[in-house]
Amino acid sequence: MFGIRRHALIPALFALFCGPLCLPTLAADQVGPDAKLLKETRQKGIDYLKANQNADGSWSQPKIIGITALVTTSLLESGLSPEDPTVSKSLQFLLQYTQDDGGIYHPETRHRNYETSITLMALVEANRDGRYDSAIEKATKFLRGLQWDESEQISEDDPAYGGAGYGSHSRPDLSNTQFMLEALQKTGLSVDDPAFQKAAVFVSRCQNLESEHNQTPFASKVKDGGFYYTPAAGGTSQAGETANGGLRSYAAMTYAGLKSLLYAGVSKDDKRVQAAQNWLKQHYSVEENPGMGQQGLYYYYHVFAKTLSTLGTSTFETADGQQHDWRKDLTRQLNSEQHSDGSWTNDADRWYEGDPALVTAYSLLALAYCDPNETGN
Repeated sequence: MFGIRRHALIPALFALFCGPLCLPTLAADQVGPDAKLLKETRQKGIDYLKANQNADGSWSQPKIIGITALVTTSLLESGLSPEDPTVSKSLQFLLQYTQDDGGIYHPETRHRNYETSITLMALVEANRDGRYDSAIEKATKFLRGLQWDESEQISEDDPAYGGAGYGSHSRPDLSNTQFMLEALQKTGLSVDDPAFQKAAVFVSRCQNLESEHNQTPFASKVKDGGFYYTPAAGGTSQAGETANGGLRSYAAMTYAGLKSLLYAGVSKDDKRVQAAQNWLKQHYSVEENPGMGQQGLYYYYHVFAKTLSTLGTSTFETADGQQHDWRKDLTRQLNSEQHSDGSWTNDADRWYEGDPALVTAYSLLALAYCDPNETGN
């Protein structure tokens, strides 16, 4: 049960959710990145990470195990085997932080949901022979217990309902919620599971779209269909507020919101999905995180690629009618930004994006989805 990988899910998601973004594609030899450029760019990133692993199996700051979990996932999704010495060592490092409650996190940090979610993704990718079944089952149960719902003595009317934050009793947000949903989706949890359905309630309230799914005070203030960070605890957008107190949409959260709705089984014809796609059509970019500029750029790249791959689209039509070969665009951009040692960093060092291990992991995850041979498109 716990060895299901994203590659097997893409064709089904394509058939179910292929909507306005899924346009007639060009001939096969005209779309997709240059295979040699993609391979070389990925290999340089892999080589950098393998050469810069700490002696204990971690990367960067060992206490922040989410970085090691993300690097491990990126190496596995880049084709490395769980038996590869670098990967095997990092998996053992992560597993030593398995807690009695089933979570996998550093006990001195507050990032219990984030660290467990990312580690769970790595374990599912590495679970070729069922060796991690027990750890996956316990981590899945732990994540479901972190979700804000009736167990937290809140009603469905509360803006926090259905979301996940960094840990228990921490304010839920769309970023942590999307990591939780991706981890649960990778385990093969049914889309009908209450965890997905409750999350859809929270995700819908992160969208600037007033509907029967969103009656928060922010729903009618910015009517653009994009997404922001959280409606809970007074509401926050990392892109700031409008003059009337609305929460500005930005691209990283809009891709995250759209992907999360699809994971939760929301139809391609649903107004929420359509509105999100329309916002993205007006804000296509591989040079910035629209709404945030260079901040969070590499986080944006990986969620951009994952979402478009989940949609099953090879070309992306923007509001001006132009079709963009997003895999080719993103591969070229990441290649141009790669340092000579194979790493990536962001000069706009917010959310740890000055850390080459983290940013290289984000880049490799994005490039994995740029390979049409791996994603099934």
